[in-house]
Amino acid sequence: MSATAFLSIDTPHGPETVSVAYHREGAGEPLLLLHGIGHHWQAWEPVLRILAAERDVIAVDLPGFGESPALPAAVPYGLPEVSAVLGAFCAELGLDRPHVAGNSLGGMLSLEMARRKLVRSATVLSPGGFWTPGERRYAFATLLAMRHGARLLPVPVIERLSRTAAGRTALTGTIYARPWRRSPEAVVGETLALRNATGFDLTLAAGREGAGAATAEDVPDVPVTVAWGERDRLLPRRQGVRAKHVVPSARLIRLPGCGHVPMNDDPALVARVLLDATAAAPLAIPAGERA
Repeated sequence: MSATAFLSIDTPHGPETVSVAYHREGAGEPLLLLHGIGHHWQAWEPVLRILAAERDVIAVDLPGFGESPALPAAVPYGLPEVSAVLGAFCAELGLDRPHVAGNSLGGMLSLEMARRKLVRSATVLSPGGFWTPGERRYAFATLLAMRHGARLLPVPVIERLSRTAAGRTALTGTIYARPWRRSPEAVVGETLALRNATGFDLTLAAGREGAGAATAEDVPDVPVTVAWGERDRLLPRRQGVRAKHVVPSARLIRLPGCGHVPMNDDPALVARVLLDATAAAPLAIPAGERA
């Protein structure tokens, strides 16, 4: 089921309405899925059926991406602000501290939600924030080049490229280790999502201002699993080792044969990582029983 939630957010200029599009399916403990910059909730499609067999899965279009409109001008795209929007989204849907899993930007947001104790576990796939200044400049330049290419190519050319393995590799080889596995329809959809993302520039600008990674002190009571694709071309896997040093309590898992967006490269492995991480986390304490 795909739907839209309408949230009232307090800003310095008064209440503002924020719309968040999402897809929900399955049953069990709730699991919130957050995509990376320039993507949309469909990034999770390769693992949705597996996850939905055991979890109540809510895949979100982040504000300014996919079908979710841009944030109001008074709401910045920083991690604290977007995490607050996601917290309001969970409250609107009646999700009391769901599990969260995020990829890239979604991983950073997942750790910020963990820091705010909005979730009961966080599983992050190649999250941003554990880079050196040089690595961040490289990643941002690569993302901008991908965005520029997506905006320059006419839609008929994108559609034609998507029909061949070589074309799908040209369009998405930066984020996938096995781009030929992605369907033509999915490649067209995500290329257009990158092209049309109204929140892309402001999100990247917020990242340039120095959004930091979570620390062990930030997430003392929330189980964290960090998984990194061994063939990640955007954020090299050495950043996963840094993440483990920053959050020593986290589990660090290698994803062999996977790129920056691993859900498509090895759906069974990624789904197993998410299911294992959420099964190991403690159940949420009902709101009425909290101290």
